Amino acid sequence: MKATASDLAVIVPVFNESARVRETLRQLHAQRDDDFDAYFVDNHSTDGSGDIIRAFAAEHGRDRWHVIHEPVKGTGAAADTGMRAAIAAGHTLLARTDADCIPRLDWTSNIRTALTPKSAGGDGLDFLGGLLVSRRDEGEPLWRRKLMESAVTLAVVFGKLRASNRGSQYLGGYIMAPGCNLAIRAETYTAAGGFPRTKIEDLHEDRALVNAVREITSHYAERRDIVVAGSSRRVQAWGLKNTLLWYKDHAYRPDHVDIR
Repeated sequence: MKATASDLAVIVPVFNESARVRETLRQLHAQRDDDFDAYFVDNHSTDGSGDIIRAFAAEHGRDRWHVIHEPVKGTGAAADTGMRAAIAAGHTLLARTDADCIPRLDWTSNIRTALTPKSAGGDGLDFLGGLLVSRRDEGEPLWRRKLMESAVTLAVVFGKLRASNRGSQYLGGYIMAPGCNLAIRAETYTAAGGFPRTKIEDLHEDRALVNAVREITSHYAERRDIVVAGSSRRVQAWGLKNTLLWYKDHAYRPDHVDIR
């Protein structure tokens, strides 16, 4: 691990993730390309999540892993705070995952290649959305995990067809870029206006960022080699039908939506 800052920063919103964040930390620590800084944005947790992250970073010599605070509720606000902190520190490549997710061990290396300009041997993308699969350690049977992944595929198709994602203002077609698995160049993030600083129940901030990016560049893509395993706890709590309705413009909206 280098002592100086990397061009790549990983941003992780965190809200009451003491039960799951250790596995995310272990997986980030084990990345094959470990030359990155990390910004964990504590979104007003009350369960000591920030202390767990700080202790892990100290134990493993991760002095370039930072815990910062964002009291305004919402993954949009938390992610934007982390992105802008990374940009202010000079990072040019920004990746986001969530504190209950497991990035594959080649996640950072594949992101770096994808966002590096072609002149420097990379793929020259300004923005990307990765592949979201289901975690295997939450007790869900294989058939249910595959059903959830099929639902994600269906959501991608729906996103490409919906009228609000189509229009002459866009420089390319719609892509799925889940908030827990996307990456963007810093100048693109700034030009697009960043994640909306909204509450989780008000707006899907990842979809909003995708469409803002599509208005300023055509150099973006869905990448199946950039893989994150996401938690199924929302499906466990709400059921698959209600979870799909939640992602369909909050057609299902429970009283308590702090499951992230």
